[in-house]
Amino acid sequence: MNEPAIELQRVSKVYGSPPDQVRALTEVDLTVRYGELVAIMGPSGSGKSTLLTIAGSLEEPSEGKVLVGGIDLAKASRNDRAKMRRRLIGYVFQDFNLLPGLTVAENVALPLELDGTGARAARSISLKALDRLGLSERADRYPDQLSGGERQRVAIARAVVGDRRILLTDEPTGALDSVNGEAVMRMLRTACREGVAGVMVTHDSQLASWADRVVFIRDGRVVDQTIPPPGADSLLSGGKPSGGRQ
Repeated sequence: MNEPAIELQRVSKVYGSPPDQVRALTEVDLTVRYGELVAIMGPSGSGKSTLLTIAGSLEEPSEGKVLVGGIDLAKASRNDRAKMRRRLIGYVFQDFNLLPGLTVAENVALPLELDGTGARAARSISLKALDRLGLSERADRYPDQLSGGERQRVAIARAVVGDRRILLTDEPTGALDSVNGEAVMRMLRTACREGVAGVMVTHDSQLASWADRVVFIRDGRVVDQTIPPPGADSLLSGGKPSGGRQ
């Protein structure tokens, strides 16, 4: 069995203070192992995105323990957590967070350069990632020259470059058509087959069918877990498209 990449132990998250206190998560236990793709499903406001940001050390829990790559985040300094995020974790969030002053290729290459990769090598790696998502012709354009779906694919390319071993995605195919959505899911599945741990927040059951395990959350609590039936994963070797939106 692969070792744990992410461990949430009785994690709770509360925003605000009485009487306006909001409890986003309550005593959540979740383990995601390297090589596994886990989908998180639940209604709007159920705590899915909060779970994702806590798992990625972007927020701290109000209670409980979070371990990422075996590191107890409560015992790590702010600088150590920042280094861990940059080197270990790739993020794809709904607002994309692309830097407007950098070209597409520069946005994708930036995390590699921050980790010490030379500019030429970083650009070569970024171009390969963009080509896998059908964006090689957009490499020298700027984010505001792209469609929403293209920006989303750039954010995904940036998340998967380098040696990151954890991918955290929030509705990764939300702005994409079915063809590009499938390309994204193929890339995520391939990364997990190569040992990456993936966590995907989604409300799309077709998208969740690509996962090894689906975790259902409601009112901030994990209420069920299931293993999807075989099907989507077979697309890696051919089959009808699935995932993404029309």
